[in-house]
Amino acid sequence: MLVAIGLVAGFFSGLFGVGGGILIVPLLIAFAAYRAKPAMATSLAAILFTAIAAAASHAFAGNVAWKEGALIGLPAVLGAYLGAALHQRVDSRRVTLAFSVFLAAAAVKLAL
Repeated sequence: MLVAIGLVAGFFSGLFGVGGGILIVPLLIAFAAYRAKPAMATSLAAILFTAIAAAASHAFAGNVAWKEGALIGLPAVLGAYLGAALHQRVDSRRVTLAFSVFLAAAAVKLAL
């Protein structure tokens, strides 16, 4: 099941630039019996490999704006650290609800 989840997430990551939280977390919870917090943490670890592979493929095609990527990515390191620290202090139900609301809002925004 984990290999299948990885294949699906990798495919969509390379195709659309998504895969981690949007796909891996719900799939781990629904099909691999993970609880929310371990699913989120496992997804983050998996995304390291997914992001490297997809970014390398896009880099070879000349599609990566490295300066802008660094301007987004470097501050994101601090944001990720702070978010992970907060995640440890909030109960799983609230994190899952907040994540669900975020995904729904993003879907509506993209659809419009």
